[in-house]
Amino acid sequence: MAQWGGHDWHSRCPPVFQAAATEERPTQKLNRKTDSPVWVEQWPLSKEKLKALQELVDEQLAKGHIVETTSPWNSPVFVIKKANKGKWRLLHDLHQINNIIEDMGSLQPGMPSPAMLPQNWNLAIIDIKDCFFQIPLHPDDDPRFTFSVPTLNRKAPRKRYHWKFLPQGMKNSPSICQWYLSSLLSPVHAAVGEAIILHYMDDVLVCAPSDDLLSHVLDLTINSLVAAGFDLQEEKILRMPPWKYLGLETGKQTTVPQKLVVKNNIKTIADVQQLCGSLNWVRPRLGLTTEDLDPLFNLLKGGEGLSSPRTLTQEARAALEKVQDCMASRQTNRCKLDLPFKFIILGK
Repeated sequence: MAQWGGHDWHSRCPPVFQAAATEERPTQKLNRKTDSPVWVEQWPLSKEKLKALQELVDEQLAKGHIVETTSPWNSPVFVIKKANKGKWRLLHDLHQINNIIEDMGSLQPGMPSPAMLPQNWNLAIIDIKDCFFQIPLHPDDDPRFTFSVPTLNRKAPRKRYHWKFLPQGMKNSPSICQWYLSSLLSPVHAAVGEAIILHYMDDVLVCAPSDDLLSHVLDLTINSLVAAGFDLQEEKILRMPPWKYLGLETGKQTTVPQKLVVKNNIKTIADVQQLCGSLNWVRPRLGLTTEDLDPLFNLLKGGEGLSSPRTLTQEARAALEKVQDCMASRQTNRCKLDLPFKFIILGK
């Protein structure tokens, strides 16, 4: 498995680019509505889930993503099994913490469209694994994201930990991620001329009219990310068509929506969140409105925990069928540089 992170990238980069890429970046401090600690008690977990939780916590501790703490804050955690993998996933219920954090808003309110990439230009796509876990929280905010790990039958004092990096489920993590990656890629943008770089969250796309320029831009992009501490793996870089990016499958001349595996056996709010998250990637490409998907998003209402039970209503199933019908009929051509560009809004 090829991996970047320890190679000598300095020998291949101009000094000006090195300085910009390695410049230390400040962390974003969260604005809070109150400084009074919020404590939500940890709920009971089964023996199987306690074992899985402890293994996941040990893993995060070894990676330096969490540290032991005596913080007066607390939010519950739980684990769910990953679909078709038999592995567990750690989830932190941050609903109450999100309520006392001021919303930063989206720095990138929409997704970039691969349809605006010139036809026949080649692409490369970098999928940054565990992107949030490589972007630090402001030290003053760390203690707010604390959780407790209970012991079986209370046989020992529970241990408590807080996150040092962006936690999944914190409402401003996506905005901070957008800002942080943009600051890393700005020197690359300035150095690559006519090449195009798109990024949205943890997906980065580079596009260029020639293979030589594409390789150069890809090297600079990888080097900038590695210099900031990101570990990139060869299998996470897509170089050949069809390129999959932001819910679309892009060829040399056209883009179509990726095939979406729709999970119908919804059992919990966490399942609904996962489904709605997948649909949010493709909704703008399919011409669907928020009203079209309201029956699905309405299943998230209620304010209960992520393990609260949910089932698909008849209206929600109809909404899913509409999504699948749209996916089967949508195709977009990439732009042609030799044709004038016109923006036309078609009404009903």
